[in-house]
Amino acid sequence: MIRYIQDYNFKDKKALIRVDFNVPLDDNNQIVDSIRIDKTLPTIQKVLADGGAAILMSHLGRPKHGYVDSMSLKHLIPYLTDKLDTIVRFASDCIGNEAEEKSKLLQNGEVLLLENVRFHTAEEKGESTFAQALAKLGDVYINDAFGAVHRKHASTYGIMQYMSDKLAGCLLQEEITNANKLLTSVKKPFTAIIGGTKITDKIQTMEALLSKLDNLLIGGGVANTFHQALGGRLGSSVVEAEQHELALTILHQATEKGVSIVLPTDAVIADAWSSNARTDLVSNNSIPDDWMALDIGPHTQSLFANVIERSKTILWAGPIGAFELAAFSHGTQAIMQAVAKATKKGAFSLIGGGDSATAAAQFGYEKQVSYISTGGGALLAYLANPDLPVLKALNADMNNV
Repeated sequence: MIRYIQDYNFKDKKALIRVDFNVPLDDNNQIVDSIRIDKTLPTIQKVLADGGAAILMSHLGRPKHGYVDSMSLKHLIPYLTDKLDTIVRFASDCIGNEAEEKSKLLQNGEVLLLENVRFHTAEEKGESTFAQALAKLGDVYINDAFGAVHRKHASTYGIMQYMSDKLAGCLLQEEITNANKLLTSVKKPFTAIIGGTKITDKIQTMEALLSKLDNLLIGGGVANTFHQALGGRLGSSVVEAEQHELALTILHQATEKGVSIVLPTDAVIADAWSSNARTDLVSNNSIPDDWMALDIGPHTQSLFANVIERSKTILWAGPIGAFELAAFSHGTQAIMQAVAKATKKGAFSLIGGGDSATAAAQFGYEKQVSYISTGGGALLAYLANPDLPVLKALNADMNNV
């Protein structure tokens, strides 16, 4: 059984907390969206309130070859200091002499932020020596990084082999509780809205949920692949041509299970990826050469909204269009509004992390849906198979995993 931090006293303990501070920064290294940090604050505050110290480790971005200034966690120190109202020290590496010395000298009530764990390639490889070096820094391990819970990296998985006390933080508990509502206590009708660019990122989740779903609304680049598989002309739109068979299989499985799949009927197209591009409104199946679909049209907006507003359970994973560009954000805003209306009428709505969460924040809908997950890929992985390796490790002796 997973142990949660509420049942643990951190007095005089140094808690090594794996957080997910992979937040977007602007050109001035200022935080654009702080939700992933904010949702981890209760876990850190619990440790400090008990009379312990917190050592935070996280990744930021996808560095390939060591240190990258724009991906340094040092940029988060002012925000953390303000939110936690305590001393936040910083180690310029997550392992080694400096990290060990600063963790040793850390006083109760203080916080130590370690540098980006992904500046070491050993992190993503899950190397045991790296995991051991991290484990040396703390007395007890807490995983509160739901966004990375599907990855067997050194700081999320390997480290637990070297820590006697392994706990789940408040955010991890909250995420699992809300995700489970889609697996164990679904109110019908259940509608999933799947968008984004790639069908391969979401195929396992779609297949796993088909037996529970009533409606599957497909938008974004994923919809382009379905339309092309059915013989449509997609111009220069984003398409995974190698996944045609997969798309057709999903359509067949949905029909067998009585799931209604709704694809876009009209698209706002452009001749360039720009808000200043020429635009037109056409059928999704007949996009001219050198033009691309960047948003759903008004008919599709209405079609999707009608289904959503009748739903009692809603999952939204992946944007419907290029919402980052104002000219192509109308579809995403229309769907967000429909989800908010359904939620107000009593539906449970879960917004997947990543771009979907960013869209909710951008258009001011954070408090008009039931829950916004901090993990995009992690949420989909959990819904496809809740028995994730990191959760198994938290739930058992590593020797038996």
